[in-house]
Amino acid sequence: MRAERGYPLCTITPKAEASILRGHPWVYDAEILSLDGEPDNGAVVDVVSRKGRYLGTGFYSEHSKIRVRLLSRNTNDRFDEAFWRRKLQWAWEYRKSVMAPEDLDACRIIFGEADAFPGLTVDKFHDLLSVQVLSVGMERIQNLLLPALVELLRSDGQNIRGVYLRNDVALREKEGLPQSKGWFPLPGEASPDSAVTEITENGVRYLVDVENGQKTGFFLDQKYNRLAVARLARGRTVLDCFTHTGSFALNAARGGAKRVTAVDVSESAVEMARANAVRNGLDAVMTCTAVNVFDLLPQLERESSPYDLIILDPPAFTKSRKTVDNAMAGYREINYRAMRLLPRGGLLATCSCSHFATEERFTAMLREAARDAGVQLRQIEARQQSCDHPILWGVPETSYLKFYLFQVV
Repeated sequence: MRAERGYPLCTITPKAEASILRGHPWVYDAEILSLDGEPDNGAVVDVVSRKGRYLGTGFYSEHSKIRVRLLSRNTNDRFDEAFWRRKLQWAWEYRKSVMAPEDLDACRIIFGEADAFPGLTVDKFHDLLSVQVLSVGMERIQNLLLPALVELLRSDGQNIRGVYLRNDVALREKEGLPQSKGWFPLPGEASPDSAVTEITENGVRYLVDVENGQKTGFFLDQKYNRLAVARLARGRTVLDCFTHTGSFALNAARGGAKRVTAVDVSESAVEMARANAVRNGLDAVMTCTAVNVFDLLPQLERESSPYDLIILDPPAFTKSRKTVDNAMAGYREINYRAMRLLPRGGLLATCSCSHFATEERFTAMLREAARDAGVQLRQIEARQQSCDHPILWGVPETSYLKFYLFQVV
């Protein structure tokens, strides 16, 4: 095989082999038995079993605990420019096939391992692409990938003004990569003057700053969950907790809510939410307040809450297994308080965006909170992340968002 393909050979343990055969694309450093050849950091290697069975080909990372990230399990693949252009085309065609044309204005085009681009995230915000490169292999080929993606989108009628690299992420250090951010230089083009653009999602307009906004600039994964809330909000008095830029509150207001209160501990987030309300002509029904949700909910309980729809969209309370127990206590507190505040017939939208807060633990927490609050939950919908963040079965890391709509009965 090696003479035929020319890639260094990485022999792995039976445990790692079983994981790959189940569909998982990672090989950890402790799972490597031998390395035949001296691959450059970020270069391509073939992965084989102890008996020499070909298992796949992937990027080698000499610094990360994830030592190999598989790209393909097809021995006929050659990792040239044509290969990468095909994969970009497939990723874009997938979004076009599962989303309405108007939803492509703001969507995730590349979702890492779920699109077989390990360590790469690309979000499209109207005329800007916001990119995070979190693996050394993708870093090595970004000068091929990003211009090719821009060319592909432009040829399909998408006006792409520029590409912004949001590599100010601590995860890069695990790959031995420095943190940075700035415009990616497209060949023969000057960088745009502004990193701010306007998107439309579910009919709501937002300003997105790809340079300074959280993560890549805006959270796209709740697109259709916001729409589900909007359908239920008509005539209701809504409390949107952890509002950030006001997205759930704005969808509720646009859906016909009688009154919406959007709260967040961050003054700057509240200012953005307030500006978005004005931008969409919804400021007459939407009030934005800077307050700590953990303080607000007990206060409302003492004062007799006026709300009959409460939305809980907190940031990830945990980003590691070590802090899951503390995170679940935080989730329980806010859900318990919200359940006590809601009248019979009131609605609760609640979610977690942490992969480590598994669905099993999250639903167990909700049952416990409902029992302690003395209420019963009637499930309206159970939802996940939007379809431009596809979940790859066999790769649990691609499934992270849990979203539930309940009626309190």
